[in-house]
Amino acid sequence: MFDNISTKFSSIMKNLSGKGKITEKNIRDAVEDIKMSLLDADVNLRVVRKFINSTLEEALGEKVLLSVDPGQQFTKIVYDKMVALLGDESGQELKLKGKDTTSVILMMGLQGSGKTTTAHKLALKLTKEGRKVMLVAADLVRPAAITQLQVLGEKVGVRVFTIPGEKNPVKVATEAVKTARHELYDTVIIDTSGRMHLDDTLMKEIQDIAKAVNPDETLFVADAMTGQNAVTIAKEFEEKVGISGVILSKFDSDTRGGAALSLKSVVGKPIKFIGTGEKSEDLEAFHPDRIASRILGMGDVVSLVEKAQQAFDKDEAERLAKKMQKNTFDLQDYLDQLENMNKMGSVDKLIEMIPGAKGNISEEDINLKEVEVEKAIIKSMTKFERANYRIIGPSRRKRIAKGSGTSVADVNRLLKKFEKSKLMMKKLLGNKKLQASMLSKMGM
Repeated sequence: MFDNISTKFSSIMKNLSGKGKITEKNIRDAVEDIKMSLLDADVNLRVVRKFINSTLEEALGEKVLLSVDPGQQFTKIVYDKMVALLGDESGQELKLKGKDTTSVILMMGLQGSGKTTTAHKLALKLTKEGRKVMLVAADLVRPAAITQLQVLGEKVGVRVFTIPGEKNPVKVATEAVKTARHELYDTVIIDTSGRMHLDDTLMKEIQDIAKAVNPDETLFVADAMTGQNAVTIAKEFEEKVGISGVILSKFDSDTRGGAALSLKSVVGKPIKFIGTGEKSEDLEAFHPDRIASRILGMGDVVSLVEKAQQAFDKDEAERLAKKMQKNTFDLQDYLDQLENMNKMGSVDKLIEMIPGAKGNISEEDINLKEVEVEKAIIKSMTKFERANYRIIGPSRRKRIAKGSGTSVADVNRLLKKFEKSKLMMKKLLGNKKLQASMLSKMGM
């Protein structure tokens, strides 16, 4: 996500940050480069003008030109403006009632925007947060829409409400809310029908459903890849139906980011969530400050830590820490960590979150094929060998290589790498200054 603009912004900031003193010309050149980057990213022209004018006005002041570190001051100004452009944190969270009553979320958008898929992702997210969720199949226009929602609902363990043979979506929605209240569901997510393009029939149907169920949240789902078209359609929905927020689907495929950077300014409504992949878990809360940090190549340590917390069990992490302290970390532990890393998402997403990594580290630098080879080698070992790697002599290495479909050289490489890792852990645990230095580099 934001691949093109992030690369350009990182380069612009790097050029200025290295200068002990910057001139008015340096700033004007940098702002001009920023303007071109925003336009290339398909950001709304009015939004670009406003962003550039306010950035230039603040950056040309004495605060930047006469500061001790003008490059950093300029970066901070651009960062603050970017956060304001993307929205503030106050409107990001869903405004749902307590669990002793029923909250209603109305999902809407054009056909093909990923509305139904997003509905089940949101249902899973809220279920994990402890809410009792019901999905409602009120899309009675698209063939197989009900079946699709039922399959997705079953996949994440969420009930899907339907009325077989019913042609009136308003009746389906009202009956679903009644049932939810009676059966003590605290959250109802209604999947409405979409059209290939905006029309009065679509708007009237959604208006009627909204009037009947009085939703707490009306979320517009837009395909991030459609750029400014998504912004235009969101504005139409806001004017004719009223929306409380936006969910950008297929955000992971949107390399430009024009929709995300224009929506708040043009429509006046916050982006609440972004779809970051095809899995049911791939729906993230939209944090303007974290996204701005990624765009400027500053990483996103908070999100990285959150992903790690989700992937790694707390008790397991404490157990491993104790093993490292006692220097009893073995190959089974190493294998477990390789398996857990898969839960954190794709390599390119993780690179975006590591400060300073964007543009300096690529997927090619992290050899995923080598990781799979290492996993295969360890899985070919006995439990005793995994716990006592020093006993793995020539004959055992030959057997392990044959069992994993690798070579003895590959087995030797893994064991040497593992031994180095253990030495590094020992060194790190015994050196508090080194630990502090590493945490500092991570921005912690």
